[in-house]
Amino acid sequence: MSTPSWLVAKPIAHRGLHNKAEGVIENTISAAEAAVARGFPIELDVQLTADNEAIVFHDFELDRLTGDTGLVIERNLANLTKIDISGAKGSDKIPSFKQFLDTVAGRVPLVIEIKSKFNGDVRLTKRVCEILADYSGPYVVKSFDPFVVATLRTSAPHITRGIIGELHYASKNDSFMSGELKHRLANLLHFSESQPQFVSWKVDDLPCAGPYLCKVLGNLPVMTWTVRNPDQCARAEKYADQMVFEGFLP
Repeated sequence: MSTPSWLVAKPIAHRGLHNKAEGVIENTISAAEAAVARGFPIELDVQLTADNEAIVFHDFELDRLTGDTGLVIERNLANLTKIDISGAKGSDKIPSFKQFLDTVAGRVPLVIEIKSKFNGDVRLTKRVCEILADYSGPYVVKSFDPFVVATLRTSAPHITRGIIGELHYASKNDSFMSGELKHRLANLLHFSESQPQFVSWKVDDLPCAGPYLCKVLGNLPVMTWTVRNPDQCARAEKYADQMVFEGFLP
């Protein structure tokens, strides 16, 4: 199955077209509507709830984006979708994945990132696929976790799948990873199992061997994240087929 043409046609709004200064916060319904208004595809993050449902939220913890604390996975869907998003100018709360899909309703394409703790848990992957079965709009799905991508390959081969990567995995969220795992991810040594159909790579790490070889030898589109300034934009244009952007209008 080839990748959809829209994947490389127009820059993709990172977590929607958000602008904190204007009270439009990432991964909210307002950010989705702002992207739709300008015709940008939307990249969004999906997390698992305590009752095996899916919400649109980036962090594993509630603290940064809400007035609550604790782990997302410890709350159920009904509780999470009542939580206000901090700094939102309107009435934005954490949206369920289904609510987000119902809002976009196929008006722009979606790049759906499945969050993972690299623990072999594919409940979220399966729930995302179940919900997407009733969605008729254009979308692709990606993850940092090759096991998630491999699960998509075997259980939902009709879904275009991508792997997200970088060279160093040095953030707080990556602190639990072993050196061996980081090496495997940074060099795409899982490729035979995951068999991604596109690559999404950190812009500051380009050019590098993994995505370059995927592009040249495998004819895979290379998306890059997250482009925030002119230097990164130039790097994306030179070494990638598409960019995920925030903080400006490309």
